[in-house]
Amino acid sequence: MSETITRERRITWTDPAALAAEAPGSAGLDFIGKIVRGELPPPPIADLMEMRIVSAEPGSVVFTMAPAEYMFNPIGSVHGGAITTILDSAIGCAVQTTLPRGTVYTTIDIQVRFVRAVTLASGTLTAIGTVTHSGRRLAVGEAVLRDADGRICATATSSCMVVGAA
Repeated sequence: MSETITRERRITWTDPAALAAEAPGSAGLDFIGKIVRGELPPPPIADLMEMRIVSAEPGSVVFTMAPAEYMFNPIGSVHGGAITTILDSAIGCAVQTTLPRGTVYTTIDIQVRFVRAVTLASGTLTAIGTVTHSGRRLAVGEAVLRDADGRICATATSSCMVVGAA
């Protein structure tokens, strides 16, 4: 067996309760826009996965994420859970951009289709989430994840429940 070489990673994040308390007080697009502009900190999952929301408009959000070794599964590619995380985030935040003040969402289900392996060679990934239906109680969205060369790596569809602020 070869020598094991360990690596270390340190992360920091801001209080998630403060960010969550901010969401229902703003219209969804304003809330997500504040994160994009750096007026609000990203949620802890974005810090953990090194994902960034780079743009938002009504019904659409763009995320980026660079593949990293800490995301690898046992066969040397990015774990499907990491890919699902960015797709779920893109769809959910796209849904949030359509919501009025006082409402938030929660994911009900997600279906992911993995098209190609993601490795360090894939370069920075871009996930574009869009809303295909936005109703009073249910929103539906889709997302596409592309590698740095524009090739599709994965797609997803998701349903989100729209709820009044807790």
